[in-house]
Amino acid sequence: MTERLVIALGGNALQSKDSAPTAEAQLEVVRRTAQHIAEISRRGYEMAVVHGNGPQVGRILLASETAKDTVPVMPFDVCGAMSQGYIGYHIQQALKYALSIRGRNYPVVTLATQVVVDERDPAFQNPTKPIGGFCTEEEAKRLEQEKGYVMREDAGRGWRRVVASPVPRRIVEIDAVRLLWDHAIVITCGGGGIPVVEHPDGTLEGVAAVIDKDLAAELLAEQVQADALLILTEVEKVAIHFGKPNQQDLGQLSLAEAARYAAEGQFGVGSMLPKVEAAMRFVRANPGKRAIITSLDKALDALDGKTGTVITFA
Repeated sequence: MTERLVIALGGNALQSKDSAPTAEAQLEVVRRTAQHIAEISRRGYEMAVVHGNGPQVGRILLASETAKDTVPVMPFDVCGAMSQGYIGYHIQQALKYALSIRGRNYPVVTLATQVVVDERDPAFQNPTKPIGGFCTEEEAKRLEQEKGYVMREDAGRGWRRVVASPVPRRIVEIDAVRLLWDHAIVITCGGGGIPVVEHPDGTLEGVAAVIDKDLAAELLAEQVQADALLILTEVEKVAIHFGKPNQQDLGQLSLAEAARYAAEGQFGVGSMLPKVEAAMRFVRANPGKRAIITSLDKALDALDGKTGTVITFA
């Protein structure tokens, strides 16, 4: 029986810290990423791909704001939609080629995807999701004063703007994803989806927020009845006491163990915690299935049970 996967790509799958933050540099990284995804497809897995957009949507907004004297500033949700388009374009172009050289003439399509959030979500009162590039504390204070941004220090790497990260409630285009599933690899819920609120009359309205892509991937995995949620990031395994002399990498984790470590504060709020939370949500809703967190280059080994952090119900 063919196994269904939802793959959530971390930022390192789109951009390298060692290259310029340009579209051309991103495409080079995505081409390497596509080789790994194509290998998973070659093994016979069916899949949908979800990606982040934090740096990209930040730069799109910055470019729009910089040109405000020439053209109107684009709303944040529109910037998110733009990021879905160009990141998806890069992935589908690179993945289509990577599949073709493996003898797999299989369609790849990007779907502009809206995700409904609750306008009363407490996240709107406590922005936590980093977007855009890093800056100094001095630059951060200037942006707070000039533009009203909320700026926070990010794990010792510098200061970044943060926006609300509400919980995804419903994928608007889920029926289209299901229709496409048997005919293409679908790149969907890019950047966690374009966040929208639904009004009583059924109309949708975009809001300034970034939905966590791992939580969106989890919701997608539930709704397409995926057999596994594969979250790809920079590290091979989740760790406790991360970065300390007593760091311990984790292999198999039960839902209860993962919840205990999360409650202890073992996972970074803006980094590993959303991934672990997404994995826990998936196995909680699907007791017989698994969620895997690992690095891009170890994805196949993790699917084979050789590495990665595998979270199961028990």
